[in-house]
Amino acid sequence: MIIVMEKNASDDQVSHIEQRVRDLGLKAHVIRGTERTVVAAVGDDRKVARESLESAPGVADIVPILAPYKVASREVKKEPTQVCALNLKVGGNSIGVIAGPCSVENEEQIVQTARAVKAAGATGLRGGAFKPRTSPYSFQGLKEDGLKLLDLARQETGLAIVTEVMSTEDVELVARYSDVLQVGARNMQNYRLLEAVGKVPRPVLLKRGPASSIDEWLLAAEYILNEGNPNVMLCERGIRTFETHTRYTLPLATVPYLHRKTHLPVVVDPSHGTGHTYLVPDMAAASIAAGCDGLIVEVHPNPEKAMSDGYQSLDFPQFDDMMTRCRVIATALGRTLG
Repeated sequence: MIIVMEKNASDDQVSHIEQRVRDLGLKAHVIRGTERTVVAAVGDDRKVARESLESAPGVADIVPILAPYKVASREVKKEPTQVCALNLKVGGNSIGVIAGPCSVENEEQIVQTARAVKAAGATGLRGGAFKPRTSPYSFQGLKEDGLKLLDLARQETGLAIVTEVMSTEDVELVARYSDVLQVGARNMQNYRLLEAVGKVPRPVLLKRGPASSIDEWLLAAEYILNEGNPNVMLCERGIRTFETHTRYTLPLATVPYLHRKTHLPVVVDPSHGTGHTYLVPDMAAASIAAGCDGLIVEVHPNPEKAMSDGYQSLDFPQFDDMMTRCRVIATALGRTLG
């Protein structure tokens, strides 16, 4: 249920309701909007008498949450959430751009890429230190050495570091070096991992599983939110269909649909979503036109020699051209790209 506080409700009144919700055996999530503060009471509330809360000072109304995902729902928070990490801003009026190689390979590669994507306007640097690969014989990443190189690139450029965490035991290590924790498509329903990243003070980029419905995706986000971490970004990276002309099918209708259902910002990954370099700029531009709140794009100094995903990576001039084009669309929509 949602406990809607009066516009002039004091902090003490909000704290009192928060404690009352806990006393009733429910989890309390305080969500402050521009107009009102609400307290989302999450759990089995079937035996809770509404009257026991309605009469409390500062309470304006109590309404049920109809969506299966509670804290992520627009019913709980009408205003869109903006997630920030250093200079990276995703949501609201800002379209955050995260760019970089699929894998961190060496110092020259990651620092050179960081400088180039920053010069083109990106505010986040992506790069895999731990790489989930289909084949056990493929490059698996540099692990902690890769994280240290990402940290070096951040010191050089000030870009926010976005990198994947693959297991619960690595959450603390990855959080030490990164600004945003990425949960990859293969781990979208790894519920112990979702709970673990929900307990650390880092924003989370949650990628959609290739065979997951939107409700399953939002319920995965709910695991993170339910642990107290409000800074979740949803990343559409394509789903598996019968079509084979692209690596995945990138359904951009997801973007406006999610904006109707959730206050969480929506990021699009046109690199994994298409699997072809020549399609990435077009789909990035289309994503912004569809209303996305962020892009995450693979960029490499020399895609032909990339150790992973070179066939879908942009080189520096291609990324610069893409940013110029996307900026025109963002400006026409009254938004800021970067």
